[in-house]
Amino acid sequence: MIKKAITPTRNSLVTGKLPACRELGRHTNGLSAKTSTNRQHVGLVFAAMALLFASFVLQGCDPSGKSGNKVVLTLGGYTTPREAYGKAIIPAFQKYWKEKTGQDVEFQESYQGSGAQSRAIVGGFEADVAALSLEGDIDKITEAGLITHDWKSNKSAGMVSTSIVVIAVRQGNPKGIHDWADLARPGLNVLTPDPKTSGGAQWNINAIYGAALRGFAGVAKDDKPAAHEYLKSVFRNVSIMDRGARESITNYEKGVGDAAITYENEVVVAKQAGQTYEYVVPRSTILIENPAALVDKYVDKHGVREVAEAFIDFLWSEEAQRAYARYGLRPVDQTVAQEVKAQFPPVDDLWKIDYLGGWKRVGEEIYGPQGVYTLVIEELQKSR
Repeated sequence: MIKKAITPTRNSLVTGKLPACRELGRHTNGLSAKTSTNRQHVGLVFAAMALLFASFVLQGCDPSGKSGNKVVLTLGGYTTPREAYGKAIIPAFQKYWKEKTGQDVEFQESYQGSGAQSRAIVGGFEADVAALSLEGDIDKITEAGLITHDWKSNKSAGMVSTSIVVIAVRQGNPKGIHDWADLARPGLNVLTPDPKTSGGAQWNINAIYGAALRGFAGVAKDDKPAAHEYLKSVFRNVSIMDRGARESITNYEKGVGDAAITYENEVVVAKQAGQTYEYVVPRSTILIENPAALVDKYVDKHGVREVAEAFIDFLWSEEAQRAYARYGLRPVDQTVAQEVKAQFPPVDDLWKIDYLGGWKRVGEEIYGPQGVYTLVIEELQKSR
């Protein structure tokens, strides 16, 4: 039976206190109500309120709770690109916005599996910007009525970065893993996260099942029963499914498993941090497309639409696109893509989710109650 890794339940959601001026405004409102019946103190009360208001103005803060010198944005992201955002893109945007407006931007960052993050936002985590692994997770936020604009009308249909699904192998590739078919060999221990919580896991499953249908996994092309059996053979070798792509690759770094199905950029970031394992680019793999969208309900509630829109637009800037590339993500900007072309290995047969019919169809035919992945897991559980 496949075991799910036990991980802390904390979602890393960050909540901040109300701005000091908003809290103070509450106090002055209360003071006015409490003393309004005492005519002797009315003048003193209003004098005090006037002094407090002047203090707000001098400090660049108005009584509504908005700060003239600082604005807070909350980013709800999936785990994989946290270094790209935290170390490069966010600091670059903060510098850009400060120079443009004189205003400081404080970011509250939350990272977890894409599916889990999407559910958290729908469930009340007030992220101003959602940067997730796959289109379907943004669609869930839209269906909940939190995103009301056409988020795909931005550049690149709302996608800010791309990657590919690859196979991480130990240094020197001692198991001789060269393509998808090798993962079905008996005796291997393969890591991949749980598709119920991880967008990366869904990309992984889509990649290996789609490659099989395209005739690149040791089975005949367009033979769905054979692709089904191939997928089962791979998952027969999977003993642990973590909540997210980052947790899965972290377990691999701790010595668990012979191979890990993962994002290309996860391995790139790991090697930058001193890890020695390598990765194999299969002959056929899927192009991972990662969306970002402003969450209308929350930005309007927080009064941060202008800076949130600017941040979303900044993600397509050449500076941000280069930052994605620096941390192993393939840029969507074609100029930058040409600049960094040499750092990304080519793929013989690179295809998109459209090959499998798009996310809605994939949700039904692969992950639905009678979907191929669902049936594979049920069959494996019955056989063990």
